[in-house]
Amino acid sequence: MRIPYWLTPHPTIPVTIWRSENFWRAKPSTILILILGLWLFGTGEALLIKSSLGVSPWTVLAEGIAVQTRLTIGLATFLTSVIVLTFWIPLKERLGLGTVLNAIIIALAIDVMLQILPSNEVLWINFSEVILGVLLVGLGSSLYLTCNMGPGPRDGWMTGLHKKTKVSVGKVRLFIEISVLAIGWLLGGTVGIGTLIFASLIGYSVAVWLNIVKNSQNS
Repeated sequence: MRIPYWLTPHPTIPVTIWRSENFWRAKPSTILILILGLWLFGTGEALLIKSSLGVSPWTVLAEGIAVQTRLTIGLATFLTSVIVLTFWIPLKERLGLGTVLNAIIIALAIDVMLQILPSNEVLWINFSEVILGVLLVGLGSSLYLTCNMGPGPRDGWMTGLHKKTKVSVGKVRLFIEISVLAIGWLLGGTVGIGTLIFASLIGYSVAVWLNIVKNSQNS
């Protein structure tokens, strides 16, 4: 039996009609898709926060910073991105427009959507917010990645460390994710079942959406 295309594991990043060949210049349609992807990513993160069941590791860190500084979570997310970008300097990673917009738009989307999305204490709705959040982060990631306008601050740091240390990307990512999760939790960030669900499903969510995008380009 043939496996549906969207269930194919480990997809490559497809070459799309909106893909840019330059990190700093692109068609208006590419910029729009880039912004849409980043906004959906931030909206997914906001849904996870609203669920109160636990958030992604980097948002745990942002929440912890927000608790300690009284910044909004969006501003704490932006601050984290800026700090991570300074780690790029010794790694000599290449900055792109997508990198800059990643830091700005995701942070903005989190703060805006947290004001719009309703709060509730109904458990099944909270779990639905977690699942929808994972789906939106996956969709946003797939749109952002296929624009090819530079890695996000965290992804660039991960790949830069991989190239510098020769340690596998998986191990580098695991080390970074566990580290920021632990620091964020110690600072007061929210860790819970939602964090576990996100960690377990986000890779699959991105893979499914990349396969869907790839198939749409081939149809």
